[in-house]
Amino acid sequence: MNKQQFIKAFADKAQFTQKDAGIAFEAMAETIAEALQAGEKIQIAGFGTFSMKKKAAKEGINPLTKEKVSVPAKDVPVFKFGDSFRDTVSKK
Repeated sequence: MNKQQFIKAFADKAQFTQKDAGIAFEAMAETIAEALQAGEKIQIAGFGTFSMKKKAAKEGINPLTKEKVSVPAKDVPVFKFGDSFRDTVSKK
């Protein structure tokens, strides 16, 4: 399922227009991104948790030249599904 298919399914289930569902989806994604950039953790009961994780610096290899390159440390967004959501999905 791609983004447009998701928005259509979401609109059908919530009885929104596709335009309104698209606006709601974009607002949700922006809100999550802004909160994570601010260093906040987002916990949605029954769904999961969005947070940031630190990845350490490491040595990598350029696949074209086979040269060693230094990959800097960075923060990456992560999502962990909640137990109740995982249980709901695995029952089907």
